[in-house]
Parts: sequence; C-alpha cells; structure tokens
Amino acid sequence: MSHHLFLLSPSDTPLYSLTHFSTKPSQTVPSPLSANLPSWSTSAFAGTLTALSGASSVVQASTQGGGVRMGGGQDRHVIQMIANASLDVIEEVVRRDNGMYLKSVDKFNEWTVSAFVTPGNMKFVLLHEGKNEEGIRAFFTEVWELYVKVRTMLNPFHTAHNAIVSSVFDGRVRASARKYL
Repeated sequence: MSHHLFLLSPSDTPLYSLTHFSTKPSQTVPSPLSANLPSWSTSAFAGTLTALSGASSVVQASTQGGGVRMGGGQDRHVIQMIANASLDVIEEVVRRDNGMYLKSVDKFNEWTVSAFVTPGNMKFVLLHEGKNEEGIRAFFTEVWELYVKVRTMLNPFHTAHNAIVSSVFDGRVRASARKYL
C-alpha cells in the first residue's frame, strides 16, 4: 500500500513531498468496472480494466534518475494531479469546519485524499488507499510538530514559500510514516 504526502504553503506552493510504501497488509478492493462482469471476462481483460479504473498494482521500481514509477498507469504526475484537484475541496471543508484534521475530503478511484490544515493555512495532503483514520491523524499531528520545530522555531530566516530540504526533517517524517501508516 502506498501513501503520498504533500506539504503546501498558504499560496499552494509545494514545499515537500514524500512517497511511502507501507509493509502493512492492505485490504483488496475489487475494481468497480469489473464488479458487474463475469469472471471469464475480467481475467481476459484484467490489464485493460485495471488501466481504465485507475487501480494501481503498487510496484516500486527505481528508474535511472532515482524517481519512482507506479504500476497500472499511476505515474507521479497523476498523483500530483489528484492532490492538486483536491485543493478546492479542502478550501470548502476549511470554510465549513473549524478543525485542523479534515479526515477524508475527496476520493479518486482507489485513492482517498485526507487533509490537515494548520492555523497558518499550511496544507498537508495525504493520498492513501486504505482506511486508517487514527494512524493518519497521529501521522499528521507528528508531521505538524516536526514542521513547527524545523521551520519556525529553529530557523529565524524561515519564509513560508521555500522548499524544505532538511535531511533531518525528511528522516523523521519517513520514520513517522513507518510508525503510523
């Protein structure tokens, strides 16, 4: 199961992104297109159905440039498009609710979009496939604490629109993802 985290500034400038592949078992969800078809047709056209439904086979394969490609048609740009498309929904939910953790705000095929918005209007967007509300809430809270420590309290020259390039921050976010996701 994979998770994709994006930290966005108040002006929606991407500051940090993380792709995490969980080793925890995931629950299998049948493709919505194949639900009404006989079993012989789904086995013969499994690749086509997977591509049309947007389902991914979550296979991590490193390329020469160090990038990660997802199986089943889910490339990095598609993941970024889903996160970007959910920003309008996040803004609507923020106007309605007063909480920082917004839970599930959007869904695209098998991807669920959860969000966390700080008092300074920083947006933490997580794309995930499974349901783990308590783990996601704890993950967002820990990432927010790390963000506050790294960006505002320990760095007097912090500006809201600079990318986060701290290896310490990255390592701690990855450790938190392994712990909660």
